[in-house]
Amino acid sequence: MSHRANRVGEQMKKELGDIIGRKIKDPRIGFVTVTDVEVTGDLQQATVFISVLGDEEQRENTLKGLAKAKGFIRSEIGQRIRLRKTPEILFEFDESIDYGNKIESLLHQIKDEDKN
Repeated sequence: MSHRANRVGEQMKKELGDIIGRKIKDPRIGFVTVTDVEVTGDLQQATVFISVLGDEEQRENTLKGLAKAKGFIRSEIGQRIRLRKTPEILFEFDESIDYGNKIESLLHQIKDEDKN
């Protein structure tokens, strides 16, 4: 990813956190944290990685709500960040947090087995 794409991604991450937290009133959208934004080198597409507090149903509902509000979110980003063309937005779950928690629990399990 180019330096410019990194800067745009960081700016989008900051703005998306604000937009999702304050502007969107969809009841399906729960407590969402934008963990990362990856923008392609040509600034045409942005993959937004999110983590959602809650069970699997709440995660799916949040993803549906965000997909429904994608047009509004993109127009808000376009107003806040001066770009010739606002990137197309794709939302995905950030699996790295779950993966990290799984590894941590496995390490604790190994540590407990060593004590016995």
